[in-house]
Amino acid sequence: MAKNAGFLICLLIMAMDVVAGILGIEAEIAQNKVKHLKVWVFECRDPSYQAFKLGVAACVLLALAHAIGNWMGGCVCIWSKEDLNRVTANKQLAVASLIFSWIILAVAFSMLILGALSNSKSRRTCGLAHHRLLSIGGVLCFIHGLFTVAYFVSAKAARKEDRQRQGHA
Repeated sequence: MAKNAGFLICLLIMAMDVVAGILGIEAEIAQNKVKHLKVWVFECRDPSYQAFKLGVAACVLLALAHAIGNWMGGCVCIWSKEDLNRVTANKQLAVASLIFSWIILAVAFSMLILGALSNSKSRRTCGLAHHRLLSIGGVLCFIHGLFTVAYFVSAKAARKEDRQRQGHA
């Protein structure tokens, strides 16, 4: 079971991110089904409670996938420029994937939250059009899954290399 644990964790992370992405896209579809009046960049529309629920569920799954990937991947740190020049390619890939996964998490989570909150009000809203926030956030969930899995795999490989190097020393 221990050999397959890494593979199962990767599957879990990808499954959660894929489901979050699908929920974000479904929330956009539910939002577009409510009646609205659009004049240039201004829009008046009724909120969609279904879009709100789907958007919040996508946010929760995205956050859980990120937490699991970072927790199970462990801490991979590079403290200085000298460290960056000495570390292995796996550790460099882990740090780069970690940075990109955090950036994508921040953007996707913000977009999903903003899209969900625009559907949370119980009254009709008028203002600037917020098109595609939920669907773009959903697509970013797919990309987040790729970077989080890349971080998990490369962090585990870097940790294994460190153990082997310490064993030879």
